Amino acid sequence: MFYTFLKIDQNLLSVGQLLEKGYKVLFEDKTCMIKDSDNKELFRVQMKGKSFALNLIDEEQLAMHKVEDNTLVWHKRMGHFHHGALLYLRKNDLVRGLPELEEKSPVCAACQYGKQTRLPFPKGKSWRATNKLQLVHTDVGGPQKTPSLNGSKYYIAFIDDFSRMCWIYFMKNKTEVASIFYKFKAWVENQSGRKLQILRSDNGTEYTSDKFSKFCEDAGIEHQLTAPYTLQQNGVVERKNRTVLEMARCLLHDKDLPKKFWAEAASTSVFLLNRLPTKALSKSTPFEAWYGFKPKLINLKVFGCLCFSYIPQIKRDKLDKKAEAGIFVGYSSTSKAYRIFLPQSNKIIVSRDVQFFEEEKWSNESEKKPLQVQEEESEEDVDDQPIRGTRSLSDIYQRCNVAVMEPVDYNEAATDSKWVSAMKEELDMIEKHQTWELTEKPKDKNVIGVKWVYRTKFNADGSVNKHKARLVVKGYAQMFGVDFSETFSPVARLDTIRLLLALAAQKGWIIHHMDVKSAFLNGYLEEEIFVEQPEGFLVHGQEEKVYRLKKALYGLKQAPRSWYGRIDAHLISLGFEKSLSEFTLYVKKTDAGIIIVSLYVDDLLMTGSSKELIEEFKGGMKEAFEMTDLRKMSFFLGMQVQQDRGEVFISQEKYAKEILRKFKMEECKPSATPMNQKEKFSIEDGAEKVDEKLYRSLIGCLMYLTATRPDITYAVSLLSRYMHCASQIHFKAAKRILRYIKGTICYGVKFQPVKDFSLYGYSDSDWAGSNDDMKSTSGYCFTFGYGVFS
Repeated sequence: MFYTFLKIDQNLLSVGQLLEKGYKVLFEDKTCMIKDSDNKELFRVQMKGKSFALNLIDEEQLAMHKVEDNTLVWHKRMGHFHHGALLYLRKNDLVRGLPELEEKSPVCAACQYGKQTRLPFPKGKSWRATNKLQLVHTDVGGPQKTPSLNGSKYYIAFIDDFSRMCWIYFMKNKTEVASIFYKFKAWVENQSGRKLQILRSDNGTEYTSDKFSKFCEDAGIEHQLTAPYTLQQNGVVERKNRTVLEMARCLLHDKDLPKKFWAEAASTSVFLLNRLPTKALSKSTPFEAWYGFKPKLINLKVFGCLCFSYIPQIKRDKLDKKAEAGIFVGYSSTSKAYRIFLPQSNKIIVSRDVQFFEEEKWSNESEKKPLQVQEEESEEDVDDQPIRGTRSLSDIYQRCNVAVMEPVDYNEAATDSKWVSAMKEELDMIEKHQTWELTEKPKDKNVIGVKWVYRTKFNADGSVNKHKARLVVKGYAQMFGVDFSETFSPVARLDTIRLLLALAAQKGWIIHHMDVKSAFLNGYLEEEIFVEQPEGFLVHGQEEKVYRLKKALYGLKQAPRSWYGRIDAHLISLGFEKSLSEFTLYVKKTDAGIIIVSLYVDDLLMTGSSKELIEEFKGGMKEAFEMTDLRKMSFFLGMQVQQDRGEVFISQEKYAKEILRKFKMEECKPSATPMNQKEKFSIEDGAEKVDEKLYRSLIGCLMYLTATRPDITYAVSLLSRYMHCASQIHFKAAKRILRYIKGTICYGVKFQPVKDFSLYGYSDSDWAGSNDDMKSTSGYCFTFGYGVFS
């Protein structure tokens, strides 16, 4: 039997090609297993219908461009660090993305040139910090004889004693030490939620100045100084400096780079050392000890190698070259991208669309090297054909969905079979719930019209989930006191949902997600309401009749209240107790454990100490309502939710990309901060006014993004005061927030178990900060354990 698919919208995986490439494919008990040549299971797929739909979970691994991952290449990628440490990383599973390596240490000439040792000082036990920022070591290095690319001759390093996390900054002279320390202190305290307690340094004049000492005193920082000419008392940072410079020398020698790249090599060395093991930590890396999760090594490249950076279409003519040869000089600290030095223009750019040749180095002939990219059919295309391996599937889905068009009315929807099926499914659901009955049109009653609304629903990765048609009542035609009275219905606050996530992370519970199909159709009505027959689905021979509603329908002003009354009564009957301060939060305690349920309209979030209790609750809900069990919570209200090993991470990366696309800021230059701290705004600033609708739309989008981005809350709140009088100054500040989001698009809120699971609140206020009315601005945040929930 043969099948022909004229409009297939999915990729097909060839079993024959898998077998030719050494993979094993096993079909058994309606399950397909794919294994590699080492008999390691890669995928297990359940049969659906008569096919096997492969769910690509590990997108990074599948989309990764294939390169030769041998031991020597990884030795170079990791900054020529000693081979035993790499084996230790792999053996103890301290990182993600590191392949199997040979036991034998590779022979590397660059290591012989770049490393030298002396006899060690006698070992002795020293005091260790027990918390982040309890003790920070610092030291200034330099001057280097050769200035860096930006003219720096000095560097300053900071090391957190507890995590051994290291930060490095570059300076043209030592007078910059104080200002850099101020910025460093603010950044690490904001990142960790802790205050810097002790700073240990040598007796350099940059550390002993009156200005520096006064700042430490005012900030409550204990400043410890080493004895003169006794570097060993600050051995942690002194040893780190040696390791950083050794690695930097190896990086430069390996690709024969000039000394002007010393700062880029040192910065890359610190980046790598934070992801490498240290004797001071037991089975952890500094990165994991500081951030709380394992670093990924999948995107590492060999420093100094030849690479080609894609030139965006907007920056070139149609016949210009599409890529520019450069030298890979490190990783961006503000975005998921690479730093590339372009010899032809003598500048460094940040780019994510880069093709690497890790075994080669720059030469004047490099521009002539053939670049393997896919050809375009036409330069008029909005998006270039992607180089394989540079985009994840979610990016591809989102780019495809730019062209997804939703019908504006029934006549347009009727031409597409997908939308016709969606409308029939909606009507079937209405009939199934016995929502209405056909009757004669009453003479003395208000008959309300209905209309079709069409929406395309997406998955968390941006792929199309389903096409949804909703029949809604034209609620604006209802008359108060006749068609409705009370309309209020409580909705769960995002603070409550985040608090639930924090509790689940602390207890190690899984948050489950269920959805009520056509929830409003379950609500009982107290009023008698008549509606017209829906367009396109008039009952033949009875076109003049109307429907009398027996249950609520979407669009009715009282529909949310009717649904809440129904679900509330049902949960109470199951033995749940409703919170007195949050009417959508329900708790049930039994001898078997505890279960907590949060209700957000037709979405139910549940967690608890007993898996059996949760499954029992799901079964009871399915008996009362038609439910969809979404199992482990992964996507909710536009938020991506990652639950892994007792940790919960929420973000809005997909939504943030949509905002950037909407306001044409996809290719903008990232900003390190959401706003200029010194900038003051006012109603009358003398600048040209902007389109208020555009400004309000931008601020509205940013306000919803604050659900998982507390770092932009203050800036967005400040700019929201000027919705009615926005000027170019306000709009420019709002676009700066977008540039900050561009560089931090994957940021979110993380909840994880902590020893001190207590409620902490923080509050601060300025003094007469408003230029318009001299009013003060206050703010607060609350944490329950690790992450901010309010």
